[in-house]
Amino acid sequence: MFNNLRAQMLLLGLVGGLLVALPAAPATAADRARTPRIVSQAVTFPVVNRGPGWCAADGGTHQVRGRLVGTRAAVEGRTGARRLNVLVHDFAAGSWFWHLRSHPAYDYATQLARRGEVSLVLDRLGYGASPLADGRATCLGAQAEMLHQVVQRVRSGLYSFSPDRGTRPLHAASVVLHGHSVGAAIAQLEAGTHDDVDGLVLMSWADSGASTRAVRAASDQVSTCLRGADYATYGGDAAAYRALMFRTAPAAVQRSAVRRRSADPCGDATSLAPALLPSALAARKVDAPVLLLVGSADVQVRPGAAERQARSYPRDVAVTTRTIPGAASALPLERSAPATRRTVLRWLRALR
Repeated sequence: MFNNLRAQMLLLGLVGGLLVALPAAPATAADRARTPRIVSQAVTFPVVNRGPGWCAADGGTHQVRGRLVGTRAAVEGRTGARRLNVLVHDFAAGSWFWHLRSHPAYDYATQLARRGEVSLVLDRLGYGASPLADGRATCLGAQAEMLHQVVQRVRSGLYSFSPDRGTRPLHAASVVLHGHSVGAAIAQLEAGTHDDVDGLVLMSWADSGASTRAVRAASDQVSTCLRGADYATYGGDAAAYRALMFRTAPAAVQRSAVRRRSADPCGDATSLAPALLPSALAARKVDAPVLLLVGSADVQVRPGAAERQARSYPRDVAVTTRTIPGAASALPLERSAPATRRTVLRWLRALR
């Protein structure tokens, strides 16, 4: 009996050794099925393009389009009301800035979705999938008002949504606005004017912190508009644009951004200077938590501008300021993008 037991133990040991030595089996279909699938679902919002007194818009009804990015269950509203991150792009950009699917490691919306978040990436009116024939027919104040209308619609679930099978559209229990540069100014205007969001993530923006290079680029753009153009490009030629936006982004990411770069509606460009005071006044009325993010190598924002911006909000508002070492303006597309996302995700989790 002892000899039989000893033989069995030796046999088990040999089998165990073989199992350790064998390479891991590839993921099975069942394994892949357990990994939540991330989807990108097209959505449409009817909005009225109306501006406040300090900027003019056509007052017409237009279609603003975007994409919901998250797990299929969340995007189709099968997980109930939940937080929605609404991502607002800068000049010369579009929804692609947040959802660069050709470079998955730099796809901000999808990477957030892999960690349980759901995002709405928008093409603002006059950009990408939300065309506007006359670029002088909108302005930054109107962009903030249209963003407000989008926020109200995602809270109620009243928007066009066409998934593969009939389901109710996602409706948001809470909304956090993420804005980059001029998109951050639009988000701040919306939040300070309407008090209907639960947090602000503002990247690469300060109301009075624009550098000389940024002012010069904006002035050149306005000059083009004043010569009669409907649309004008921010940042000059491709090399100048790269120098304004990037420092460490991979060359392939920079090339993708340059290919996708769009001209801006001249109504947006010419209303940037008039928007600075309303944006600063709106900051004083924000009552949601704020995360300010800036890159240490951002040539469009003066040193210390983020810290000064932090003092613009009411004293009882929780304001967090973080500097991303070595990064330029386009924080989601720089090599430090994972650090940017980790900072945002930690802050988002603290809101719960």
